[in-house]
Amino acid sequence: MSALPRTTAPLVGGGAIATVVSGLLGSLFLLFLVGPVAGVVGSGAAEGFRLLASDSELQAALALTAASATLATLLALLGATPIAWLLERRSFRGRSVVAALLDIPLLIPHPVAGIALLLALGRVTLAGRGLELFGLHVTGSVTGIVLAMLFVSSPLYLNAARESFAKVDPRYEAVARTLGDSPWRAFRRVTLPLSRRGLLAGAIVMWARSVSEFGAIVILVYHPRVASVLIWERFNVSGLRGAVPVAAVLILLAVIPLLLLRMLRGDEIREAPRAE
Repeated sequence: MSALPRTTAPLVGGGAIATVVSGLLGSLFLLFLVGPVAGVVGSGAAEGFRLLASDSELQAALALTAASATLATLLALLGATPIAWLLERRSFRGRSVVAALLDIPLLIPHPVAGIALLLALGRVTLAGRGLELFGLHVTGSVTGIVLAMLFVSSPLYLNAARESFAKVDPRYEAVARTLGDSPWRAFRRVTLPLSRRGLLAGAIVMWARSVSEFGAIVILVYHPRVASVLIWERFNVSGLRGAVPVAAVLILLAVIPLLLLRMLRGDEIREAPRAE
């Protein structure tokens, strides 16, 4: 019997080296992502909490940011959920083109998004004048803040909703239809409950992204100021000393939805069926 080629030792050695190199590169990348954020929190969290208790301008900016992001997310739930269901459940000509167009806000620079909204909804435009008939002023108003957040962040929710609907077997809806349910009733009773965790996760991600939006808002609405615009203003006036505490508070605010998302995904893992 001929001897087998002796390849075990080199493979083991090569694998160990690859593991060490991968771990080193991964650690450096993790440090690159987490280190600067941790530095901001470590440098400004204490002062930020002190300001949070006494700075009325910061309090108002954070409240406006959270409220506007919440309203934008609710609007996305109402408007983007049906579109996500149609894109996932219905085949029609141009579906891929529609899906690509809905992703455009994720691909363009956010100041460009603000300019696009200004050209479409500004006071001198037909749409802007139409909105003003209903008392909705886009530029320099809370309405503009909500629309800017909705424009740049809703594709995140839309894509998450599509993924959630894709995980629900269409046969469940078909069975409900054979039992007499209308398409809307089948969606409400079957698809929506089965996909609710994914929809909630997408909404959380959208809310967090809306909270951090700056580029589109600063073009469309400078006043009233959201937290990101306040950070920019204080950086221009006082440099890092004025901006870091407010930035630290905004980072800590973003941690809340991050923790909720991790808890939600942890529940999904625990509830997933185990392979026999």
